[in-house]
Amino acid sequence: MVIFRYLSRQILQVMCAVTFILLIVGIISRFLQYLGQAVAGELSSDVLLLLMFYRLPDFLLVILPLAFFLGILLAYGRMYAENEMLILLGAGTSQLRLLYLTLGTSLIVLVITAFISLSLAPWGVRNTEQLKQNQEQLTEIDLIVAGQFQAFSGGERVTYTERIDNSPILGRQLQNVFVALSNQEQEVEQAPPRIVLAETAQPEVNPETGARFMRLENVLQYDGTPGTGNFNVAQFDVHSILLPEPTEFEEILEEETMATAELFASNSPEHQAELQWRLSIVLLIPVITLIAIPMSKIDPRQGRYGKLIPAALIYAAYFLLLQFCRDLVAEGSLSAVIGLWWVHVIFIAIGFVMFCFPNLAYHLSLVRKRLMS
Repeated sequence: MVIFRYLSRQILQVMCAVTFILLIVGIISRFLQYLGQAVAGELSSDVLLLLMFYRLPDFLLVILPLAFFLGILLAYGRMYAENEMLILLGAGTSQLRLLYLTLGTSLIVLVITAFISLSLAPWGVRNTEQLKQNQEQLTEIDLIVAGQFQAFSGGERVTYTERIDNSPILGRQLQNVFVALSNQEQEVEQAPPRIVLAETAQPEVNPETGARFMRLENVLQYDGTPGTGNFNVAQFDVHSILLPEPTEFEEILEEETMATAELFASNSPEHQAELQWRLSIVLLIPVITLIAIPMSKIDPRQGRYGKLIPAALIYAAYFLLLQFCRDLVAEGSLSAVIGLWWVHVIFIAIGFVMFCFPNLAYHLSLVRKRLMS
């Protein structure tokens, strides 16, 4: 029990550190993507943190197995480099018992991963889809922030409002509005720049076509370049500006939002592929544990980081093969009976070979050198 607690502490400490670093990198990368959409007027800034919160389980599903794999390699690699593992093995702890102890630690990670994969991640995807559907219904007026110049349509239109009023009867209204339209936004070749000033603005939807407009009232419109003869000023009681089509976000597949119990009850190839994917993420934990034990063994002079690149390549091949087979099953090109299971069988076999013949790579390198000589 003392050995189990010590080994578990070593692995979990490294795993938590790696998880934290990779999670921060992933969150920052995705947040910058969402922030760019918010700046472009495609996404409301109010939902950025909610979107990040709902996508967090997806990040963890990718990061946790890799972090656990690296945790074993780095923790045991350090123990081999500092001769701790040699003392432990010399005291009667066999490689097989070391595997059992490590599998006990992996059980903790497996339970956490199973909860995220089978329950938490689908819940997060469902809420993400709901948020995105709500965002697709928003108009430019809903995305405007008072007191800020905001560019829309790729910078072809710039809008500013001094104040925003939310009325239970009239809805969202912009006060003292400024709109600058470029030539491309006016859809007229060689058209001069246009500046529109309005007392109020509010969204308007054509019930027949579904087209969306910004309805402006008490409008002053300036066309042309100041200081030239080609300059016009017009005044309107009401003026409307056509707004672009709703933003289309990255498509989320229906099966990704379904509860795991619903997937079990379905025979659809897409649903079977998603179910096997969720179960495969869980099965990934004990398989990489079997592979990591022999890979963590290093020579004290070799350095504890010598196996990280081969380990990363093995994990990448494992993960990408699972994704590839999931797509094949969803398309119907691969039977759901075979599904993703054959990938696990291959890597279990690789793990058993590496565990039972830990010096196989060394002997193969000697054979290769003799053949070359």
